[in-house]
Amino acid sequence: MEVTPQHNERIAKLKFFSVYPHYVTKVEKKGRTKEELHQVITWLTGFDDHKIQALITEEVSFKVFFEQANIHPNAHLITGSICGYKIQDIDNTLTRQTRYLDKLVDELAKGKKMEKILRETK
Repeated sequence: MEVTPQHNERIAKLKFFSVYPHYVTKVEKKGRTKEELHQVITWLTGFDDHKIQALITEEVSFKVFFEQANIHPNAHLITGSICGYKIQDIDNTLTRQTRYLDKLVDELAKGKKMEKILRETK
């Protein structure tokens, strides 16, 4: 699938607070915890629990969410398909970062070990 400008605009306007409960539900339904979800979000963005909650309360868009993030230097190691898109082929930075988060949440829900999800180099 090719990412269109309209798709990128839709992602930019999407509110993080509206998607976050779906992330929580997805991981908890598979036996993982909200704390593990926050660990994944923190790894990718550098946000601590208080900042994550503040961004939810402020009802920020994904555009604002990722503008404030300090993306982990190993995030480029997140590859594969999510929602029919190959992450490594997405040119738009914001859309790619959003798909990074989606992929990490999927991996958490699928039971992957945290060491694998967080992609630490050896």
